[in-house]
Amino acid sequence: MSRAKVAIIGSGNIGTDLMIKGIRTSRTLEVAAMAGIDPASDGLARARRLGVETTSDGVEGLIALPCFEEVAVVLDATSAGAHRHNDAALRPYGKQVVDLTPAAIGPYVVPAVNLDDHLALPNVNMVTCGGQATVPIVAAVSRVAPVHYAEIVASIASKSAGPGTRANIDEFTETTARALEEVGGARRGKAIIVLNPAEPPVFMRDTVYCLAGECDEAAVAASVKEMVEQVAAYVPGYRLKQEVQFRPVRAGDPLADLGQPGVLVSVFLEVESAAHYLPAYAGNLDIMTSAALRVAERMAAR
Repeated sequence: MSRAKVAIIGSGNIGTDLMIKGIRTSRTLEVAAMAGIDPASDGLARARRLGVETTSDGVEGLIALPCFEEVAVVLDATSAGAHRHNDAALRPYGKQVVDLTPAAIGPYVVPAVNLDDHLALPNVNMVTCGGQATVPIVAAVSRVAPVHYAEIVASIASKSAGPGTRANIDEFTETTARALEEVGGARRGKAIIVLNPAEPPVFMRDTVYCLAGECDEAAVAASVKEMVEQVAAYVPGYRLKQEVQFRPVRAGDPLADLGQPGVLVSVFLEVESAAHYLPAYAGNLDIMTSAALRVAERMAAR
């Protein structure tokens, strides 16, 4: 069966992991090209060894490659500023673009929640690592009970947070909070990120708190577990750390001042990287590349 061709822009850790995942795990995609701006990058060197066409002239170099005409989907793992330029350069060619940067030109997409609604769009945004991990849980609760407020804490190994993540902490929290509302269905959302300096580095941990209306607790727990299975289908290291917890909201709780009676739902997650290129503790990066590949596969299949 012929496979759809995709191209990757960005030869850093995320772009390289995308390439290796695409080659090793995807039955429907062929990584045809990788574009970067550093001729000496490890990503471009690995791509050449794996038989992938490469260029160090960025998006313009990608457009000039012989294989570009056959490329169906482009995955952009650069930066927000670079993505705006890349998207504008690609638009005349009709390629679909999956954006792993904070640029958010297109709508937020979390594969397990709303991918079917956006398969035909020219550009979609992959939110953040925290969003990919926690928005599905908020959506799972909100499809069973109203979620008045959702708060998430994403804890990642400090070693897995590169300069881009560190320079965009505010953007991370703002983007993730918006996605909790727009995609997850919470009326209000808040996100916190913690860079954990522990040695040896620890896996990504995500804590999700939902202030929900009165609900069937068994139905909420079942919905959460079903959603975890759906995410784990494309992110194998994604898992619940313990059973979903419930308790009534009490006076003095941080959420009590919202004036909404109901139940506090607590969900605790762990994300381990598949270690195709990234280390096992870099689940925050792995969930982004895994989700982006799922989007590209579905787009190409359509």
